[in-house]
Amino acid sequence: MTPRANITATRGPPLLFRRGPTSTLGRVNRRIVTLVAALVPVLALLLFGMSVTVPFVALGPGPTFNTLGEVDGKQVVEIKGTEVDPTSGNLNMTTVSVRDGLNIFEAFGYWLSGRHGLVPREEVYPAEKTRDQVKEENTQEMQQSESSAELAALNYLNLPVAVEVSDVSADGPAAGALREGDQLLTVNGEPVRTVGEVQKAVAALSPGTVVQIGVRRDGQDLTVPVTLGERPGGHGAGYLGITPTENPEVPFTVDFNLAEVGGPSAGLMFTLAVIDKLSPGELSGGEFVAGTGTIDSGGAVGPIGGIQYKLIAARDAGATTFLVPARNCDEARQRTPDGLRLVKVENLDGAVEALDSLNAGGEAPAC
Repeated sequence: MTPRANITATRGPPLLFRRGPTSTLGRVNRRIVTLVAALVPVLALLLFGMSVTVPFVALGPGPTFNTLGEVDGKQVVEIKGTEVDPTSGNLNMTTVSVRDGLNIFEAFGYWLSGRHGLVPREEVYPAEKTRDQVKEENTQEMQQSESSAELAALNYLNLPVAVEVSDVSADGPAAGALREGDQLLTVNGEPVRTVGEVQKAVAALSPGTVVQIGVRRDGQDLTVPVTLGERPGGHGAGYLGITPTENPEVPFTVDFNLAEVGGPSAGLMFTLAVIDKLSPGELSGGEFVAGTGTIDSGGAVGPIGGIQYKLIAARDAGATTFLVPARNCDEARQRTPDGLRLVKVENLDGAVEALDSLNAGGEAPAC
């Protein structure tokens, strides 16, 4: 019996030794399988989120530029051929950044930031246009904004600007009466200094009215009668059938040196910079003023998009006062950063008056 007992005793432990590792290995394998099974959908989701772009773009605060300062060694607003008044402080134009080609996670991150917003991509890049076409349109709008800013500043300063006929419609009311190159002086005896004033004066008259157009042609002042037609779709407004344009008649040049910035919304700040450099005193009062708004040659300030992001950009840059187009005021009030004063602006005269008042310690129209 003893040998059997010994055999049983010696065989037992080896059996226990062999079974132990087999059980532990099985449990480990099952855990790995469970972990892998759980990670696979997570990894798939990550790969999907990183590889799939969304049909949205993120709008946010863009760079700001001091129109009284320099960028890349060049003055943002450069005036040559006349004496320029010294300036200090800031008159910053503001921009909106556009981030395209976002994946799901990037879009979600921008949305969570509170500093950006998501809009359908087609609002910025219409399906029928390429990115290059959109960029070209933005560039053209910027160039038009610069031209309008110069003209608005010259008109404000009562410096000479010529309103000229650049085209006469072959079958229009003015054909045979007005010529290309004619400088428009008056409409029914009332002076006109801008394209807008010409259009407004003519549109106020009824079709069939004989209007007296004062022009300067080949150095001579003439009065030319024209029987007005009806503006297409103008609901009874008078129509000349000409294309008037404005051209500075000053012995100096104004250049704007901002590359890679597009759109029309810098018009107001460009105009203020030209006025500040061509007139005594300082519009900013040495303070940090920023703003936005389109402008036409007559000084009317128009609304823009992305005001909430421009406010953030301005405050981040150090601005304490922001010039807001009147029609953007409701939107601006909803997202005003702490420490930023909003000044409502309807036209160029109002913008200059508001800044002069603030510099004197007074008040300005608020949003």
